[in-house]
Amino acid sequence: MLLILSYSAIAEQSEPSRMEQDVKSLQSMWAHIKYEVTDEAAQKLQMEDLEKQANFVSSKYPNAAEPKIWEAIIISTRAGIQGGLGALKLVKKSRNLLFEAEKIKSDALDGSVYTSLGSLYYQVPGWPIGFGNDKQARVYLERALTINPDGVDPNYFFGDFLFQEGEYKKSMEALDHAMKAPTRLNRPIADKGRRQEIQELLVKVKKKWASR
Repeated sequence: MLLILSYSAIAEQSEPSRMEQDVKSLQSMWAHIKYEVTDEAAQKLQMEDLEKQANFVSSKYPNAAEPKIWEAIIISTRAGIQGGLGALKLVKKSRNLLFEAEKIKSDALDGSVYTSLGSLYYQVPGWPIGFGNDKQARVYLERALTINPDGVDPNYFFGDFLFQEGEYKKSMEALDHAMKAPTRLNRPIADKGRRQEIQELLVKVKKKWASR
């Protein structure tokens, strides 16, 4: 009986939790909408619907960081699609969710809190329009790389940040590192889309580096 109970406990621990399954579903749907839905109007509507689902998942697990992180990612992606002044409200909402997630578990999802915060801080306009701040962006992105030095996302966003800062050589190094990142077996669509973004950005960076 003890042996059976022990085996059952191990089996339960090895199976993904309900929360992990819900988060994985959000990840998959986000990747599909971002990288496979090509019609902008359809993409916008589907991302809005996904935001509602993400909010529901976050409310189911109020003490977990992972759902909040993905809700924040979905909201910031929607902001990028929408653009304009309305996007500023969305990115502030995204940032606040990331701050909440940081308080719960700062290294959740391989440091995605800091990857996401860093990307927000260098892409959002600075004062007086928004909260953007390049110095703070660098701090967050470097913190993300401390947690996940070989990750495709932190290296990509750091490379993009360095490109915008005019640090082309360092940008190429970060992007080359991103291209060599281990494949995430459970995220094939996201990896394919991200690597395409990296390749496109590398072309721009190399062109700038050659013409300096």
